[in-house]
Amino acid sequence: MLVVVLIVIGYFFREFRSVQAQGEMAAVKTTLGSLRTSLLFDFLKRQAERTDVSVLVERNPFLLLDHLPGNYAGALASAKGQVMQPGTWVFDSFCYCIGYEPMYPYGLNTPDDARTIWFRISPPPGPLQINPMQNYQWAGQPVD
Repeated sequence: MLVVVLIVIGYFFREFRSVQAQGEMAAVKTTLGSLRTSLLFDFLKRQAERTDVSVLVERNPFLLLDHLPGNYAGALASAKGQVMQPGTWVFDSFCYCIGYEPMYPYGLNTPDDARTIWFRISPPPGPLQINPMQNYQWAGQPVD
């Protein structure tokens, strides 16, 4: 009977971790969607104002949001070499990219086994885009 109870507890623990990872992945995709939307709105606003969209474009999409996310750790120069707090976003001003350090990396597969997932912000002209720097898979789904 003890063996059966331990097997059931192990199964529930594994499923709990999987649900945590899926929830965090949903939060990451929501944040990416908000950032992409803010970049597009900024581009459209500049076009409507007939501002030169190739000059002085804000490439940190977090600064375009109405409110900074509570888990935004700030802008760093070359954050790739630094240890990030789990569950936080950063903007790297050296490579014009954003990074996220997962709290629950269970199910995260990166090509180079890195814990942080990175997204490059495309250069102007045109609306800035946020694209994954590698082929990230989280809980069997692409992170894009």
